[in-house]
Amino acid sequence: MRLYVPVTLAEIDALTGPTMTLETRGAHAATPALVAELAAEGVDDLEEVEYVAQLAAADDSLVLVAADPAVPWLRAVVSVDVPDASVRPVDAAADDDDVASSAVTVEGPLTGVRIVCAHVDEPEAASDIQAVMGGDDDAIERLADRDLLWYDATEISSIPR
Repeated sequence: MRLYVPVTLAEIDALTGPTMTLETRGAHAATPALVAELAAEGVDDLEEVEYVAQLAAADDSLVLVAADPAVPWLRAVVSVDVPDASVRPVDAAADDDDVASSAVTVEGPLTGVRIVCAHVDEPEAASDIQAVMGGDDDAIERLADRDLLWYDATEISSIPR
C-alpha cells in the first residue's frame, strides 16, 4: 500500500539512506473510504485520490511543524510502500470532521521501508507557514494554494531549505 507519511525536514535530515523505519504513527492513503467519498463527488481517478491523501499528509506535517518550531518551517511528506497488513484505517465517528477519510495508522515498527519520494514546500513557503502560526487566515489560503515539490529518493539529501 502506498502511504503518505507526514514528517518534518528534521526527520528527513535524520535519514541515513533510501530507507526508513516506521514506528507506529499516523499516515494517509487512498483508503476505500476516501475513494468512496471522492467517487460521490465525481472523482474516479486513482492519481487524484492519492493526491488528496498526500495533501492531507501535508496538513498533518504542518501540525508537526507547529509542535516543534525548532524544525525548518516547511511541510514535508514521505511516500513509502508498505504491506497492507501493517496498515489499519483510523476509525472516526460519522460526525467527526477532524479525521480525514484518508487517515491510517502504520502498525510499526517496520524497518527497511524503501522511500519512493518526498514532497516538500519550496523554501519561500516558510514565510506563509510563519504567518499561519501567527493566526493569519490569508496565509492559510496561500499555503493551500502551494504545491509541494517532488523529490526522488536519491535527491532527499539535496532538498533546499
